[in-house]
Amino acid sequence: MRLLFTVILSIIFFVESFAQGDLLIFPKRLVFEGIQKRAQTLYLNNNGKDTATYRLSFLEVRMRSNGQFENIKMPDPGQRFASPHLRFYPHTITLAPNETQAVKVQLTRTNELRPGEYRSHLYFRAVPKTKSPKNNKENNDRQGLNISLNPVYGISIANIIQIGEPEVNVSISNLNFEGLNDGNPMISMNFNRQGKYLFYGDFRVQHITKEGKETEVAVMKGFAVYVPGDIRKVRVELKNSRDVDYSSGILKVTYTSQADGKTYAKAILGLKNP
Repeated sequence: MRLLFTVILSIIFFVESFAQGDLLIFPKRLVFEGIQKRAQTLYLNNNGKDTATYRLSFLEVRMRSNGQFENIKMPDPGQRFASPHLRFYPHTITLAPNETQAVKVQLTRTNELRPGEYRSHLYFRAVPKTKSPKNNKENNDRQGLNISLNPVYGISIANIIQIGEPEVNVSISNLNFEGLNDGNPMISMNFNRQGKYLFYGDFRVQHITKEGKETEVAVMKGFAVYVPGDIRKVRVELKNSRDVDYSSGILKVTYTSQADGKTYAKAILGLKNP
């Protein structure tokens, strides 16, 4: 039974996990849809060769229009933090190589939740190992200040609470073929969000010839625009292949939900000979 659990968990980690350094986390985000399910579980796995310790805390972030995150202290207009309504344990985890441990995340203070979306990011910060200074003649004779720099790794995943019926509309605008950039074809576009909820899914770009032949030339999974942001600007490198002629045909962008495959938005761009 233990072997079967390990095999299943390994498959899950491979397909749906989020990794940074030697730490793998499954799932890649937590979403509480209403308050019926009060607790969820994250699984952490150390796939490195050394024992590692991680300290857990909440971060509050905003997403910029280019998709980058910025730490904040106060919510932006229209933004609500989830951390006051969540608790987790344990707060510190030490994992041996190939060891897996569960982290419980629970809803709390649910009577204070109002319709809308709440979001905070659970942050897993690697605790650097302390090294004692070498006590030898070279160190004893050295003058001045000694500084030791140890890299600190961290990873965060979104924790989201959604109260009420989903309300989100997505559109794609400013779809533009930028031509070849250092030999690689590029396109740019804007994803626009309206409503009280984030959108999260996958988008694909297909090239369609005049004869109707379809070729997938780009894919991006786990693409999101978080509340309260209403736009995300994207540049995407397309597949560079002799089988695809970007001087004719059309490019079709399709954005779909990961949960149920529902199509959020579509856009089509005609390609013309220069």
